[in-house]
Amino acid sequence: MNDWVLRADWPAPPSIVAGTTLRNGGEADLPAPPQWLKQVHGNRAVVLGSPDFEAGVPEADAVIGGRPGDLCVVRTADCLPVLLCSEDGQEIAAVHAGWRGLAAGVIEAAVARFSEPPRGLLAWIGPAISQAAFEVGDEVREQFGGLGVNPADYFVANERGRWQADLVGLARARMRALGITSIFAANVCTYTDAARCFSYRRDGETGRHLSFIYRK
Repeated sequence: MNDWVLRADWPAPPSIVAGTTLRNGGEADLPAPPQWLKQVHGNRAVVLGSPDFEAGVPEADAVIGGRPGDLCVVRTADCLPVLLCSEDGQEIAAVHAGWRGLAAGVIEAAVARFSEPPRGLLAWIGPAISQAAFEVGDEVREQFGGLGVNPADYFVANERGRWQADLVGLARARMRALGITSIFAANVCTYTDAARCFSYRRDGETGRHLSFIYRK
């Protein structure tokens, strides 16, 4: 892979290739031809090779694979890309998790499609907007009040009377609540790393990163 692909830094098996294409990367950097999703900020998870794909590109925000040669891909700018795999490398998934998807339970929906229990999964969070750069209103904070997390831990009030939201922290909390303990992150802010990253919040119309996981 070239310098425009950020490799996932996690203890996945050698059969797993995973990472995120950055600003100068793209589809040509993927290890296989992708099967795209029509991402809608929801919580539907679909499975490669299943009837989910028979009618064309499915509306979904998570995709699961379980066969050699399967490639799971999601497109993001500031939203969280979450990659999952079982410790033995037999099952993989890519999840598009912005705040709406997190609140709707997209990570939970993806994990539910695994046969491996959550304690046997690895997770990697790719480049996404950081808390310092992600200002939201009360309507976003209120979405997480009844979801088993304490909003005070992930939303910090700013001087404008709004909130700085910690998407990475919220995703970690939701995964820990499921029983996933092996969670890793790129710790790259798409908003501040303009040299390498797209950011819708920073630039308006922009490109997309491709976060992928491939089972050799």
